[in-house]
Amino acid sequence: MKILRMHTLRLVLRSGLFLLGLGLYIYDRNFFTGILRGEWGLLGLIWIFFVADMLLRFFPSRWESMGCQKQFAREYIPADRPEARPPTSNARIWLVFGVWMALNGAIAALYFLHIIDVGILVLVSLFYSVCDLICILFFCPFQSWMMENRCCVTCRIYNWDFAMMFTPLLLVPSFYSWSLCGLSLVLLLRWELTRLRHPRFFDERCNAALSCANCREHLCRHKRAIRALAKRTREEIDGVRERIGDVKDKIKQRIK
Repeated sequence: MKILRMHTLRLVLRSGLFLLGLGLYIYDRNFFTGILRGEWGLLGLIWIFFVADMLLRFFPSRWESMGCQKQFAREYIPADRPEARPPTSNARIWLVFGVWMALNGAIAALYFLHIIDVGILVLVSLFYSVCDLICILFFCPFQSWMMENRCCVTCRIYNWDFAMMFTPLLLVPSFYSWSLCGLSLVLLLRWELTRLRHPRFFDERCNAALSCANCREHLCRHKRAIRALAKRTREEIDGVRERIGDVKDKIKQRIK
């Protein structure tokens, strides 16, 4: 439960940063142009928040998900009976990469056409940071539609998250933006190099720590409960619609 609480806390904090940034942008559209001049203020707080979050990923921690901790040797448990489920194919990895580049390529085009400004790029990054936690806690389109991995624990691209959320900031020439991008790329590079050197750490067939039996976060239960609630809600809404339709039909019959 402590990992669930930590993710929830991050979601609240990141949502607060996004809403604060959105409010300031609406109040003063030029607020975020200060990032180009290296001004402190909110931009410095955002920078500290995410740099601290990224630095924690470089070290083993019981407060982090196994999804990002499987890169460390101390988390590796040799599997006695390898599972039959194959690892995520490279084709699916490239699909995620292509979709993400296409999305951010469209955002870059809007920026270079002067349809959006630096403030929007910062807000998009903050919005991505919120979506990152939504993917972990509620629903992940990458998992469901592209990767088809069992859960976040087995996710092949878990540590891509910071590099993905700061992609729009590559367009912003500033110490804040490029240092965030640089540190996120170092984190991603370490992840990929570790996977190349120790592929068994990332393979649920070889690493028993990635099995359901050894899971210590059970975020999948949380997601299943949400899906079940959403299903019941849809069924209740459909039932109300049917009853309203029946009432309308009876009214029409009486009018005739």
